Amino acid sequence: MTTPATSLPADLLGLIQTADPSWHATLRAGLEAVAQADPAYLGVLAQDNYLPTEGRLFAAFKQPIDAVRYVLVGEGPYPRAASATGVCFMDGAVGSLWSDKGLSKQVNRATSLRNFMKMLLVADGALQAGNTSGDALAGISAQAQQDTAGTIQTLADLQANLEGHGFLLLNASLVFREHVAPVKDARAWKPFFDTVLRALADHAQARGTPLPTLVLWGKIAEQLHSLPQLEAFPRAVAEHPYNLSFIEHGGMQQLFGRMQLLKRKTA
Repeated sequence: MTTPATSLPADLLGLIQTADPSWHATLRAGLEAVAQADPAYLGVLAQDNYLPTEGRLFAAFKQPIDAVRYVLVGEGPYPRAASATGVCFMDGAVGSLWSDKGLSKQVNRATSLRNFMKMLLVADGALQAGNTSGDALAGISAQAQQDTAGTIQTLADLQANLEGHGFLLLNASLVFREHVAPVKDARAWKPFFDTVLRALADHAQARGTPLPTLVLWGKIAEQLHSLPQLEAFPRAVAEHPYNLSFIEHGGMQQLFGRMQLLKRKTA
């Protein structure tokens, strides 16, 4: 027995319309699943201050379900309003990827993004593992900034490439609140995530296509292993990118290297 839709906060229901229409029914069902597991949670959340702001709670779901080939799972929104976009690992405070000295100052401040960029450069053969800073990066950056036709220049370009490869960029917890431990909010959103996985599985079965690959980074994402629905999906698992060891993760290099995400896609 599901929780009646009328028990869901109107503000949260209204945000469903910001997603691609292919997700609308699933997002509503996901909110109902959260409410069924904890009837008080969404009502409290709707009256609270949380990130992301500007109605971007379901921003990841602008990617149509037909396009999803991978689900990249982050922990939760960045704990800064300018950075939290509702799309995992895409820091809204980052513009340019490059600077005269290597990666841009904004990228270097976003530790996870910095290490992800370095992993891509190692996977592409542009950097050598163990030598991913200093002069090596400066030379790569200078070449990248000259090659505007062939190399992406901004984080928006990187997000577009990821989405073009079929990534649903989804956080395990859709919200961040300063006074709530992220793992607690992530636990509350697990029924929602399970609903999304079920929708992806049903969609793949109906179309006769493979299940999307789940790319799980970090401890909170790993907690999703307790969901029965998860067992059916292929998975690629790594430590969170804020760990330096992520740069040399062979599985991630293999997965992302062939995508050449730092190259500008031609029409």
